[in-house]
Amino acid sequence: FLLFVLREQPIFSTRAHVFQIDPNTKKNWVPTSKHAVTVSYFYDSTRNVYRIISLDGSKAIINSTITPNMTFTKTSQKFGQWADSRANTVYGLGFSSEHHLSKFAEKFQEFKEAARLAKEKSHEKMELTSTPSQESAGGDIQSPLTPESINGTDDERATPEVTQNSEPRAEPTQNALPFTHSSTISKHWEAELATLKGNNAKLTAALLESTANVKQWKQQLAAYQEEAERLHKRVSQ
Repeated sequence: FLLFVLREQPIFSTRAHVFQIDPNTKKNWVPTSKHAVTVSYFYDSTRNVYRIISLDGSKAIINSTITPNMTFTKTSQKFGQWADSRANTVYGLGFSSEHHLSKFAEKFQEFKEAARLAKEKSHEKMELTSTPSQESAGGDIQSPLTPESINGTDDERATPEVTQNSEPRAEPTQNALPFTHSSTISKHWEAELATLKGNNAKLTAALLESTANVKQWKQQLAAYQEEAERLHKRVSQ
């Protein structure tokens, strides 16, 4: 990983506070950096992929490969998040301004589209290079060349695309994960976030009510103290 960071140069960098969803509750945000750190987009030309990298000292707190099915969601004016099914987590970034958040979101969409185009070109090369081997493997059996035999049918082209997008290079055992897994996780976190917002509103209302009650109790206590002082004076007299 460190060799990758040293070999490649960031194509866009910003600073933000980094969070991850709590793996136990799946509801609360856990800060992974004590202060704002540099968050960068990297392009790996050897693998033709885009990644989001962030280091806190020598520790990698973000290492997320951008795939065409990822979505970056703005949840407030200064906070955004995205789900990474390969890392099995949800990353959150808190920015110092709305401008920085918008710029990061624009770059996310730009590199997501670039990743999609790169994978499409990769599929085309794979289909073209695989055609001669398929013909030679057939021996004496001859078949006419058609556009479908060269590029594959629509169904045939769709199948390897799902496999390619869902195959992590470093974790080949996860190549059976469905392509929609990330979007499902994203919807789940969005629902959880909506629940948290509702709970937060209830807690805020309860806090305001408690504050009002405390003020009322303080006023009553002050009145009792005054009354006690008057009674004490009378008894003394």
